Amino acid sequence: MTENSQQQHSAPTTELPTQYAPAEVEETLYERWVDRGYFTADAKSEKPPYTIVIPPPNVTGSLHLGHAFQHTLMDALTRRKRMQGFEALWLPGMDHAGIATQNKVEQQLAEEGKSRHDIGREAFVAKTWEWKEQYGGRILGQMRRLGDGVDWSRERFTMDEGLSSAVQTIFKRLYDDELIYRAERIINWCPRCLTAISDIEVDYQDDDGELVSLKYGEGDETVVVATTRVETMLGDTAVAVHPDDERYAHLIGKRIKLPLTDRTIPVVADTHVDPEFGTGAVKVTPAHDPNDFAIGQRHDLEFMTIMDERGVITVPGPFQGLDRFEARSAIVDALRQQGRVVAEKRPYVHSVGHCSRCRTTIEPRLSLQWWVKVETLAKAAGDAVRDGRVTLHPKEMEKRYFDWVDNLNDWCISRQLWWGHRIPVWYGPNGEVVCVGPDEQPPGTEAEGWKQDEDVLDTWFSSGLWPFSTLGWPERTPDLEKFYSTDVLLTGHDIIFFWVVRMMMFGLYAMDGEVPFKTVALTGLVRDENGKKMSKSFGNVVDPLDWMDKYGSDALRFTLARGANPGTDVPIGEDWVQASRNFANKIWNATRFALMNGATIEGPLPEPSEMTATDRWILSRLNKTVAEVDAFYDDYQFAKLSDALYHYAWDEVFDWYVELSKTTFMAGGEPAKVSGRVLGEVLDVTLRLLHPIVPFVTETLWTTLTGRESVVIADWPKDSGFRDEAAEKEIETVQRVVTEVRRFKGDQGLKAGQRVPARLTLDGTALAAHEPAIRQLLKLQPAGEEFQATATLPVAGAEVALDLSGAIDVAAERKRLAKDLAAAEKDKAQAEGKLGNEKFLGKAPEKVVDGIRARLAKADEDIARIQAQLERLPQA
Repeated sequence: MTENSQQQHSAPTTELPTQYAPAEVEETLYERWVDRGYFTADAKSEKPPYTIVIPPPNVTGSLHLGHAFQHTLMDALTRRKRMQGFEALWLPGMDHAGIATQNKVEQQLAEEGKSRHDIGREAFVAKTWEWKEQYGGRILGQMRRLGDGVDWSRERFTMDEGLSSAVQTIFKRLYDDELIYRAERIINWCPRCLTAISDIEVDYQDDDGELVSLKYGEGDETVVVATTRVETMLGDTAVAVHPDDERYAHLIGKRIKLPLTDRTIPVVADTHVDPEFGTGAVKVTPAHDPNDFAIGQRHDLEFMTIMDERGVITVPGPFQGLDRFEARSAIVDALRQQGRVVAEKRPYVHSVGHCSRCRTTIEPRLSLQWWVKVETLAKAAGDAVRDGRVTLHPKEMEKRYFDWVDNLNDWCISRQLWWGHRIPVWYGPNGEVVCVGPDEQPPGTEAEGWKQDEDVLDTWFSSGLWPFSTLGWPERTPDLEKFYSTDVLLTGHDIIFFWVVRMMMFGLYAMDGEVPFKTVALTGLVRDENGKKMSKSFGNVVDPLDWMDKYGSDALRFTLARGANPGTDVPIGEDWVQASRNFANKIWNATRFALMNGATIEGPLPEPSEMTATDRWILSRLNKTVAEVDAFYDDYQFAKLSDALYHYAWDEVFDWYVELSKTTFMAGGEPAKVSGRVLGEVLDVTLRLLHPIVPFVTETLWTTLTGRESVVIADWPKDSGFRDEAAEKEIETVQRVVTEVRRFKGDQGLKAGQRVPARLTLDGTALAAHEPAIRQLLKLQPAGEEFQATATLPVAGAEVALDLSGAIDVAAERKRLAKDLAAAEKDKAQAEGKLGNEKFLGKAPEKVVDGIRARLAKADEDIARIQAQLERLPQA
């Protein structure tokens, strides 16, 4: 890749269109960057590596604000490191998204009146690949639109040939190390998708249900239990009580009648039961509840599955064939008729799990599945953070990480789908079980009685290998040698438990203890401008492409980065994107002014002795900003670095330096040349600092200013160490004078651009050299022969006398201010009256009293301000 020192040069031009039009430049600029190979990393390079792998979006997905948010931050990190001289690799790719993609293809088949079973597994998988090629990967094109500087030559897919080999390799290794096993356990089951699903695919929400208290047993051997899932009583195989609960001591070890059945069930003692909760007795359904499953194991209870994979009751009797929810109502009716219903609470709001794909209520279900034994793997993942090999940002997320990883249960990795990595295990005619590696042949054919496992692996299994499988593992490829471990994983705090931990476990295991990433930078979630979660049901979901079409990609990126405080959710509204568009326009207009007034980067900077105090001030502030931005980048403080850049560029460069220098440029001569070189330097560095976050507008402006090839491959600015505290103090004084006089003019009802005569007494102060600039900024005319000082302002050791006699209607202004003063005095009197009322103070909430105190303070401030304005008015 072209080095900055070898960038192609052309003559700088002073021509820029009068307005910035993002839609006219963004696509062209991006394709130029890709064609020139700026984002393509070289494994043979001697530069130090810097690696980020993109959290692979689903192949079914499209760009949403959460993607745009995280991609903006990853792109900023990578672009900066590339400019700093690193061999930066940002590796893109997609996840095959097992359930989501299979659902898409099944929907297509349903429109044709078919199901996957009608066409068979082989044809269905082929059709899914066709769907992936036709519709998958829309998000990749949208990433280009956002400006993602990813290495497209290394794009990966979790089911491409290389990653499939990696999946089979690690499965075989884990199996041989007895860290993968097959067993019956309770899993999350979706009766619509007909598969086990992971915890991450379960969304919990508060539903209106019914809590029913039921009487089991007869006479003195009666126990009352409560449940929200009455239908599961058909699978009860015990009632559990606490061993120290004297109320049930006489029942422990006995069997009681289970209503609506011809069975009796034992009463068992288990410390899991809370004697203080409810009646202190719980029904135990080991095949349909994870807690009950554990009790069932401890007491060797029977495990009865009472419904099929679609949630239909299978227990012989009057409820057989009913859907689980139909059965719930029918069973309550039957129990009510028998006098077994002791109490009913309706509605009973409780948390219920739903399939994140289809919103179906999840059914906990006993099922034979494949599992990863996580104890040793999870310990290694915890140790890597504890001993500092992996750093979490922000640090307070460590507690959540340890709470999860230290209590991790074995992971169910099998899914009852056809789209995905099929489990590489074969079953023989005589009960043989053989796990097959990627370079091994199946042990036999179907004709010989051998059959491969029907299930596929959880999508998180293959994405857990992402940091190293994408670099060529299990082969020790040049990419793996150069770019592993990756430097940063930037992802949302909501998947720290599901994806981050899995990558940690697999990376440490597969790479002999070498961590998959050195830093985990955790972000919050994007919310609407009121802080509310974005949801289609709320009607507040925003398509980021709409905002990019309207305001440009840079505006969206800057808005997202400016809201990115570590681990904190990010509210965003259209007004903020519009404000960021205005910032881009401000950069554009200021650069146009600079180019038209001789700004240049040619030649060395003049000596400080040749510069004005204004020149030295802006260069001193520039170097402080460079240092500040670097410190914020290194701490992943994107909001703070964006804010620092915004205020430096807009407030200090554009609003103050450019304005203060206009008189110098108008006067011409050597001082104008010096300031032109300083302004060129300031813009050069500022545009490079801004580039990682707003790449398009900065590319256009920087190449125009410098005549060089691209800011993408420019050097990242360094703090030169130049400081001039005296110049900073001097310009702060100028700013104070200008601000005070502007405020006074505003208070007197003058328009911002309205010119008034003024006499400035600046002799003996540092302000004297700035009188032309001060007059220019404040629109102050020279004091003529008829000048009458109607108002005098002492500011910062100087004196500004103004003649407002012809500028304002004094009588009307006095009348307006008198009205405002009367209103403020009335507010004050009302507030004092309430605060002096002991009865009111004794009854009013503290917040109300605080609010009245605040009103009183504001009234006092308003009265003082208005009285001062009246005093400053000319005499009528």
